[in-house]
Amino acid sequence: MLYKEENRLIFRYDAEEVWIEPWGENAFRIRATKEAHYPDEKEGWALQEVEPRTAGIALGDKEASIVNGKIKATVSSHGKIKIFNSAGKLLLEEYMRNRADILDPKCSAICVEAREFKPNLGGDYHLTLRFESLDKNEKIFGMGQYQQPYLDLKGLDLELAHRNSQASVPFALSSLGYGLLWNNPAIGRAVLGKNIMSFEVFSTKFLDYWVIAGDTPAEIVQGYASVTGTVPMMPEYGLGFWQCKLRYQTQEELLKVAREYKSRDLPIDLIVIDFFHWPKQGDWRFDANFWPDPEAMVRELDEMNIKLMVSIWPTVDKRSENFQEMQEKGYLIRVDRGIRTAMDFEGESVHFDATNPKAREFLWHKAKNNYYSKGIQVFWLDEAEPEYTAYDFDNYRYWRGTNLAIGNIYPVEYAKTFYEGMEAAGQKNIVNLIRCAWAGSQKFGALVWSGDIASSWSSFRNQLCAGLNMGIAGLPWWTTDIGGFHGGDPNDHHFRELFVRWFQWGTFCPVMRLHGDREPRQPQVGEGGGASCCSGADNEVWSYGEHVYEICKKYMRLREEMRDYTRSLMEDAHKRGTPVMRPCFYEFPGDVMCWEVETQYMYGPKYLCCPVLKPNQRRMSVYLPAGARWVLDETKEFAGGQTVEVECPIEIMPVFVRQGREALEEKP
Repeated sequence: MLYKEENRLIFRYDAEEVWIEPWGENAFRIRATKEAHYPDEKEGWALQEVEPRTAGIALGDKEASIVNGKIKATVSSHGKIKIFNSAGKLLLEEYMRNRADILDPKCSAICVEAREFKPNLGGDYHLTLRFESLDKNEKIFGMGQYQQPYLDLKGLDLELAHRNSQASVPFALSSLGYGLLWNNPAIGRAVLGKNIMSFEVFSTKFLDYWVIAGDTPAEIVQGYASVTGTVPMMPEYGLGFWQCKLRYQTQEELLKVAREYKSRDLPIDLIVIDFFHWPKQGDWRFDANFWPDPEAMVRELDEMNIKLMVSIWPTVDKRSENFQEMQEKGYLIRVDRGIRTAMDFEGESVHFDATNPKAREFLWHKAKNNYYSKGIQVFWLDEAEPEYTAYDFDNYRYWRGTNLAIGNIYPVEYAKTFYEGMEAAGQKNIVNLIRCAWAGSQKFGALVWSGDIASSWSSFRNQLCAGLNMGIAGLPWWTTDIGGFHGGDPNDHHFRELFVRWFQWGTFCPVMRLHGDREPRQPQVGEGGGASCCSGADNEVWSYGEHVYEICKKYMRLREEMRDYTRSLMEDAHKRGTPVMRPCFYEFPGDVMCWEVETQYMYGPKYLCCPVLKPNQRRMSVYLPAGARWVLDETKEFAGGQTVEVECPIEIMPVFVRQGREALEEKP
């Protein structure tokens, strides 16, 4: 049956109840369950509370409809949902194949339901939601960060789960003019097929998704940001160059590098202390044998105007000074079977349970006393998926439920641990580097980086798609390890070419950050604590030879020259959720070719960036979007709407400057 309650359209049949209600401008939140009562109606997951909006609801014998601005939904008497825009264009239609209505043109004997709640032993459901694939030419973007080379995700099978270098942020932007957030943190998969699109989770009690209609990608993405939150304002030290490596092993080694940057008059905003600066994982403090005076270190760096970032791991070694207390108080994740070891790296460890508010308070108390009180105000929240030695998602159990049912919320709660602690301490404009995210992470100051990736050309190519899709998925703060993480010898001329191309591209990423575990491995320094986790080779800009160094200097100074411009992009991200790096179609949605381009992008509205993604490439084809004029090298001007051939010697990554006032000023 179809009926309404206040501002909510409801479909009820047997055990299933479906709710459709306005949630923000031009958008609906759609929920369903087969439980006697909807589980925790007040839980928003990724969605924030919004101002109530009046919906137009019409009830008929065979169909009901609900309208909210530019979006309309209809529900048939048999429960099929369709979504339309204000022009009457069909955007989404549930895939239902049964014989409930034998006069339906899609009546079928195959008996497939659109909303399939398949019971699991023990009480939850294996849920699948299916949609028709309405247009074979549809393109889909967003969904987070996956290590693959496709910007357009249509036709792909995506795991709805986090892994090291993979972040599931399940917001999809369609070229048809809609956006869809799968608002369920359970482990599952999304299949964006040419025949059927489906969202599936393996253990849940509810269906929950949010859908928006819009005339442009910007309108859709900004509408999504309005209901899930935006990033804070990026602090000034997030606009320039960040130096990092695996790993500075002593206080003096790190200070020596910082001093060298200053003596060379190189712009640098931040330097990083990586992992195993602690005695044991889970101690969350400096090992005094290697870091004897953190306050003096911070003071000297402050005098050089360099911020210090420190790595935090959520893992707790069973030999840690905090393990017994955390175990006794229930602050650690649990396993349903086997030995309670979640990760085996430099010791057997278990992760702190970020879904437990008291566990979050415990960790922040340790970090505040041992780091924050010493002047460290920016953190590197590593292992945020969390990473397991074995990704047996069905084996882990958190305070809020099983990993299968709520596991994708972990990086949000981990980011919240530090954001709320720092905010309570009075800090503003908070940013913390983190290795994973889910929808909503952005509002807790999450700067996501793409994890432990290979130092290879194919990996480099993957990061471009990862960064662009993360921006569309609501995470405008994103970065990568310049040069890749695993491997790469600074003395190898083949790697030097890759490094240069990655460095040039990194200049036009939201945050410019050099990191990596370079070859060959370095000898162990000292004994005890984290000393057994040895460092990689040198990874400073002067470590790659004089020619590379001169190129790096040029691009570091270019980044510095763009500081005011980058600040304006960060302000737009803060106010409206606008991606800092964005696909060409975001700026030029009316240009059909811009929906096809996957190897070039816009850094804000002004710069068309063309990274060199292949070895030995010294010439490339570039498509110039229609509706603008473009200048290369301050001298060569081109009309838009054409493909041009340009030179790209090793010293240069082609960047075209959009001409016209609208490219130079912040958009209203």
